[in-house]
Amino acid sequence: MQYILSALDKAFLTPIKSIKRRYIPLLLIYFAFGAQQLVSVALLFWEKESLSLSAEQFLVIGAWVSLPWTMKMIFGQLVDVVPIFGSRRKSYIYIGAVLMTLQFLLLYGMATNWGPMMALGNEFQWYLIATLAGVFGFVIQDVTADTMSTEVVDRTQSEDAVKKEVTLIQILGRLSLMIAIAATSGLGGWLASVLPYEQVFLVALIIPVISILGALFVKLDVAKEITTKFDPQIIGGGLAFAVFSVFMALNDFAFSQEIVFAVSLALIGYLLWHLIKGQPAKEQKIILLTLLAIFIFRATPSVGPGYSWWAIDVLGFDPAFFGVLKQVGALTALAVLWLSSDFIASKPIKWVLLFLIGVEFLFSMPDLALYYGVHETLGVSAKSVALFDTALESPLVHISMIPMLALIAYYAPAGKRGTWFAVAASFMNLALTAGNLLTKYLNQIFVVSREVKDESGTVTVAQDYSELGILLLIVIGISTLVPLIAVLWLLKDAKMTSRAA
Repeated sequence: MQYILSALDKAFLTPIKSIKRRYIPLLLIYFAFGAQQLVSVALLFWEKESLSLSAEQFLVIGAWVSLPWTMKMIFGQLVDVVPIFGSRRKSYIYIGAVLMTLQFLLLYGMATNWGPMMALGNEFQWYLIATLAGVFGFVIQDVTADTMSTEVVDRTQSEDAVKKEVTLIQILGRLSLMIAIAATSGLGGWLASVLPYEQVFLVALIIPVISILGALFVKLDVAKEITTKFDPQIIGGGLAFAVFSVFMALNDFAFSQEIVFAVSLALIGYLLWHLIKGQPAKEQKIILLTLLAIFIFRATPSVGPGYSWWAIDVLGFDPAFFGVLKQVGALTALAVLWLSSDFIASKPIKWVLLFLIGVEFLFSMPDLALYYGVHETLGVSAKSVALFDTALESPLVHISMIPMLALIAYYAPAGKRGTWFAVAASFMNLALTAGNLLTKYLNQIFVVSREVKDESGTVTVAQDYSELGILLLIVIGISTLVPLIAVLWLLKDAKMTSRAA
């Protein structure tokens, strides 16, 4: 018992003891990223009640807006090479904040049916533009914050001390992000229940302000990071891919999303190899096997919007309760990361990923229980079971990034850290695109639809949740078995830890 109490005490205190004053402004920028949850409930209900987009259209938007994350290498090169108003860090945070502000203002215009906007485009076009503006803003800030995370490390310490600090900073960054998710999820649900949705979009303007405050006060050691050269293969590949993506988006080719995904996978795979080919063979193996295992873990499908629609229509969940659900999920993930921070910082990556796979599987069980009415058999309310439900969104995926971030932060050479982070993170976020495509395919096979009415009140799409159960089973099976096999196979001989040791 004493051993257990000692272990819990150590687990609880590790993040607190790790915080240093110079980290706090950087953590504010990560906090702003997680604070997006402030509008998530309002968006969910506004989409369902006011937009006539189909489930497939939402998934198409999801697939397209994930692509900017695969173009992070361009922004990584800019952060490494190009100062704006004398800064290669803070200015990029400010630019990202402007784009985030544009997103919330466009959403406000759509929600209020502002005439000039609606005359220039339909709701699908404007929603795509607004979402893209926000995504690009967060991409720019994410690249810059990740680069900053390597510049608050005291690299005059011993090798082991540097490795540990690198990992702990990544853990603190994820904790800051998840604290923001937990803090804003419930608040967002409450706001969506007491304010018009358009007012919630205006309240969200506080998010870019938080990131600006972090940039204003952060202190970094970037003197040794200065470089004056673009890597022609990185910037050329990134620009070529950007042009290709725009061309594909403007032309209605069959399987355009799949083509873009395949091309981006080939390009980013090549750029990864280009970056690490000069590293020792042992380091190459560590980086490549780790990235591939995490890619497969993140590339699994989700259920799609149908589960949320079912919870609203059948279970009667309202905006306030959706906020509670998101907050409970965020707090659970936060507790998992907080109490396992010492484990994540010191154990082999294989065990970290296996731990996350097991947690995800356990948290998916309430979804099935609710759909098949187990709560009714047990005499338990749906809301009680739903408190353990993470089908709406699982923040645990953020934890899976920590081993990759720590490896890149440690191995990336001075002057190229922004590029290394951007290319590796692009590869990781491409996994989310793969997951979105798989989700789209599953939703095409197992059709789930909410009731949609036209302006006259005529039902144009009938409500049908009959295939949601089999969809849940298949998604849970794929999301558990595929990454489990991949991790056990790819990392079976790798003596790697998340501290890049």
